[in-house]
Amino acid sequence: MTRVLEFSRRYPTVALTVSVGLVALLAFFALPGSGPTVARVLVTTFALVVAAQQGWGMVQDARRGQWGLDVLALVAILSTLAVGEHWASLVIVLMLTGGEALEDYAEHRARDELTTLLSRAPRSAHLVLGEGSVLDVAVDDVTVGQLLLVKPGEMVPVDAVLVDEAADFDESSTTGESLPVVRHRGDTVLSGAVNGSTAVTVRATATAAGSQYQQIVALVEGAAESRAPFVRLADRYAVPFTLVALAIAGAAWAITGDPVRFAEVLVVATPCPLLIAAPVSFIAGMSRAAKDGVIVKDGGTLERLARVRTAAFDKTGTLTHGEPRVSRVLPEGRTADELLALVASAERLSSHVLAQAIVDEATGRGLDLSTDVTVDDLPGRGLRAHVDGRLVVVGSYDLVAESSADVVRPDLVPGEMSVMVGVDGRYAGTVTLSDEVRADAASTVSRLRASGVEHVVVLTGDAQATADAVAAEVGIDDVRAARLPQGKVDAVAGLAGRPVMMVGDGINDAPVLAVADVGVAMGARGASAASESADVVVLVDEISRVADAVAISRRTVRIALQSIGLGIGLSLVLMVLAAFGAIPAIVGAGLQEVVDLVAILNALRALGGPAGETSGAARVRSARPTAPTASGEAQQRRDALV
Repeated sequence: MTRVLEFSRRYPTVALTVSVGLVALLAFFALPGSGPTVARVLVTTFALVVAAQQGWGMVQDARRGQWGLDVLALVAILSTLAVGEHWASLVIVLMLTGGEALEDYAEHRARDELTTLLSRAPRSAHLVLGEGSVLDVAVDDVTVGQLLLVKPGEMVPVDAVLVDEAADFDESSTTGESLPVVRHRGDTVLSGAVNGSTAVTVRATATAAGSQYQQIVALVEGAAESRAPFVRLADRYAVPFTLVALAIAGAAWAITGDPVRFAEVLVVATPCPLLIAAPVSFIAGMSRAAKDGVIVKDGGTLERLARVRTAAFDKTGTLTHGEPRVSRVLPEGRTADELLALVASAERLSSHVLAQAIVDEATGRGLDLSTDVTVDDLPGRGLRAHVDGRLVVVGSYDLVAESSADVVRPDLVPGEMSVMVGVDGRYAGTVTLSDEVRADAASTVSRLRASGVEHVVVLTGDAQATADAVAAEVGIDDVRAARLPQGKVDAVAGLAGRPVMMVGDGINDAPVLAVADVGVAMGARGASAASESADVVVLVDEISRVADAVAISRRTVRIALQSIGLGIGLSLVLMVLAAFGAIPAIVGAGLQEVVDLVAILNALRALGGPAGETSGAARVRSARPTAPTASGEAQQRRDALV
C-alpha cells in the first residue's frame, strides 16, 4: 500500500488516469440506463483536460523548436473524442502519461544513485596529535601536511604520502589495479585506496576536495549532468506522419466539402503504432536482455546501444576476473601440492588478498592445511611462520633471501607477481599469481566486431606491459594504459566512432561510464559506483553478456522500426480509403484497432529470438568458479568496492 501511495504522489496524472478509468467502468455497469452517459462524460472531460495540458506543453516546445510525440498525442486524443471513441482516448492518455512517468523515474533513479556514491566517500580522518594521541576530524577539515592514522581495512581519506616504512594497499578503486601494491616510505597513496592488515601513518598532500576519490565523484556528477538529451526513435516519425494525416484529411474535406470526411480520416490516423508499438518493442527488448542478466535502464540507452561503433573496455574486472589467482606453483625439492599446503597453512589467518588467493587455491585442490601455526606478520614484506615445527618464510625476494640460500628469481610474464618461499633456511620455491583473462573475453570481442562494432580499445590504469599482454590474448590492438579516471574520460571523449560503449568495473570506472554514450558496468558483485553511473548493468559475471546486449538491442530497434513502418503503412492505406468515403467512422475506429494490434504483436517479437550469434546453450561461458563471499575481511572489502 505504501508503494501505491508513493507512486500516486510522484506520478499523480498516471494514478488519476487509472482512477478515472476504473470509476467510469464502474458507472458504466452499475448505473442502469445512465451509466454509459456518465462514463462518456467523465472520460471525455478528463481527456479534454489532459489534451489542454498537452497542448500547452506542445506550444512551449514549439517555441523552443522542438516537435515530437506530443503533437501526435494531442491529435489522437481530440480525434477520438470527436468521433465518440472516448475509451480509446483514455487509453492514449494512459500510454502518454505512463511514458512520461517512466522517463521521470529514470531521472530520479540516476540522481539517487549519485547520492549513494557521494555517501561512500570518506567522511572522517584520524588526525595524529602529539605523544601518539589521535583525534577524529571531518575529512573536509584535513589540511596539507597533517599526519593521519589509517586503520586496517580503512579507506585513505585524502591523497597522502606514506610515513611508515612499508604497507600494502588495495588501489583498485582508483587505478583499477587488481593486485595489491606495496608502498614504501615517501610513496604517494591516493585517497580511495584501502589499507591492508596493519595500521599505518600517512601525511596529507591534498585537501579532501583536491583528492583523487572526491574528484572521481565530481567527474561522475558532472558527466551525468552534461550528457546531451536523446531524441526518441518514434519522435523522428511523429511530425511527418502528423502532417501527412492532416494533409489527407484536409484534402478530403476540401474536395468533398464534408467535415465528416475529415474526422473519418483522422480516426484511422491515430498514432498508436508510434505511441505504443515502439515502446512495446523497447520494453520487450529490455525484458529479453533482463532474461540474459543484463539490465538496460531506459529505451534511449537501448537505441544508442544498437548503433554502437566503438567499444572500449577496462581491463581489471572486465576483460579479467578482477582478483589475483594462483597461476603457477614452482617447487624446489618437494611437490607442488606440498609447497602450496605449507604456504597456505602459513597464510591461512592473514586477511591479505594474495594470502586469500593462495588459501583458495589450496582448498580448491583439496589439500589439508595445518592448524599448528604461529605467524609473525611483516607488513609490506611478507611473514615468518612456524608450521608443524618448520620455519616457513613467505613474501618478497629480499625477505626470503635474508634467511634462505640459493633463492631463484622466477621469470614472470606481464601482469604476474611472485610469492617467494623459504623452508628451514633453504629456498623452497615460488607461487605466482595473476589476474586471469576471462575465458569468454576473446569471443566477446569477436562477436562485437561481427555485429558491426568497428573499433575496440582497452582503457586501463594498469601498466602498459600488463595491458598489452591481456589485449593480445583477447584480440585488441589499441591499448591505452596507465590511465587514471580523468585520463579515461579524456580518451573516450576523443574517440571518433560514435556512439562509444565503455565497459568497466569499479569506482575508478564510474566517471568514464557516465561520460560514454553507453556505459556498461560489470555489476555481478553487487551495487557499485560503476553500476550507478552506467546505462547498462551486467548482473552475471560473464563478459559475453555485453555482446548479447548489443545483439538484443540491434534486433529490438529493427523490430521497432518494422512495427512503426507496418503501422504507418497500414494507416496510410486506411487514410486514403477513408478520404474516398470507403470507410465510415465507426468501421475506421475498428480497423485502426486492428492496425494497432498488428503493430503491437509484431513489436512483441522482441521478447524472443537468440541473444547473439550463438544461442544461450552454445554461448562461451566463463570458467571462473564462484568464490566464497565470506573468505576474509579483505575480500569482503574488495567485493564492496568493485
